[in-house]
Amino acid sequence: MKRLLPRSLGGQMALLLGLALFVAQLINFALILNERQKLTLAQNQGPAITRFAGVAADLARASPDFHAAIVADASHRGARFDRAADSGIAPAERDAALETAVRRALAEAGVSPRTIQATALPARRSAERGRTPPPRRDMQVLRIAIYGVDGGWLTARLITPRRDPWLGARLAVATLLLYLIVLGVTVWIAMRLARPLRELTRAAEAFGGRQAPMPVAPSGPTDLRLAIDAFNAMNLRVLALLDEKDRMLGAIGHDLRTPLAALRIRVESIDDDEDRDAAIAKIAEMTAMLEDILVLARTGRSREEARPIDVAALAEAVVEDFARLGHDVAFAPGAPVIARVQPNLVRRALSNLVDNAICYAGQATVSVVASGDWLEVRVVDHGPGIPAAERALVRQPFYRIEGSRNRETGGGGLGLAIAQSVAESHGGRLELTGTEPHGLTAIITLPLR
Repeated sequence: MKRLLPRSLGGQMALLLGLALFVAQLINFALILNERQKLTLAQNQGPAITRFAGVAADLARASPDFHAAIVADASHRGARFDRAADSGIAPAERDAALETAVRRALAEAGVSPRTIQATALPARRSAERGRTPPPRRDMQVLRIAIYGVDGGWLTARLITPRRDPWLGARLAVATLLLYLIVLGVTVWIAMRLARPLRELTRAAEAFGGRQAPMPVAPSGPTDLRLAIDAFNAMNLRVLALLDEKDRMLGAIGHDLRTPLAALRIRVESIDDDEDRDAAIAKIAEMTAMLEDILVLARTGRSREEARPIDVAALAEAVVEDFARLGHDVAFAPGAPVIARVQPNLVRRALSNLVDNAICYAGQATVSVVASGDWLEVRVVDHGPGIPAAERALVRQPFYRIEGSRNRETGGGGLGLAIAQSVAESHGGRLELTGTEPHGLTAIITLPLR
């Protein structure tokens, strides 16, 4: 059921208001139709029933010697009254609503018959019964009979206008037109309210922190205009904070690299080889850690220009670099895969994944494949792998399954975080899955367009 519901705010507003309006119009249609039908019956049948009640009241008050004259005098202007031995109305033809109206009119006239029978027949059916049809097809024949006024049956055949057969259809069309007009205005208002929200969404998605944010023109009601103004101001504040962060990172990088370089020069003059090598290794570790932190912090704000390159060739070059260092790394050949990326960042992310595979599994296989609008860079190893419960945690900065911070046992916990940040900065993602029968497959998915 949820799949059938629109996901946008404008669509949901239009659907809910449309349903509410439909129910309201349906109830309104039923009420108006009922009232119009009652009014039509009163206008069409009321005078004839009143006329019949008047004749019955005259008969009830008059002497039996004058009954025939009263009946004959009343039989004119589209009406015929008779005194008969039976009502002439079949039980299946009786109309309960009409009989109730006749009983009410007779009671108001002071007449209380024992039996009342009444029916309304269209002109065609009246003609089929051997009667002279009314002069117009939009007329009907009311046949009323009462027993007990003068000792027998008083029957009447009265011509009245027919109930409008198109009344319901005309009301339905008018209701539908009104519904469509109001629904159209409702949908237009909903779309007008949703349009600024869509523009806000596009601006938020387009803002990657690398360039000035796309301003959104205020539109819509006052509340939305104020929200858009606040959003634009917030974007400018965020950009200013990011610029300040870059300046701060540049200063930190400069201020730390210089003393580390000077410290290494001094350390290299130590006479004891073991102490000198240990100090140089520690300085190299600190320098590498500093570089990793700066790369992670600047990934989303990299000034490197994105350009179309063959990602498969880039991955093969990374594999060759590791192979020249004597590592067991292989590249699965495939077709060229061209995508617009930042080469240095993608190289760094891929190098981190391959380095992790070598560190924990001693080997790695790299492949690049294209599928639809996406490309996948896969790094597969057959080492111990990562438990499924920790695959999301290891992508967080500084998180390591092995608790020590020794780079010889796995580094500082920034490799996967950097790879994920690079993938997300390109509009992609990093996934970690298990490899059969054991091991880990790291997949960087990037958009081709």
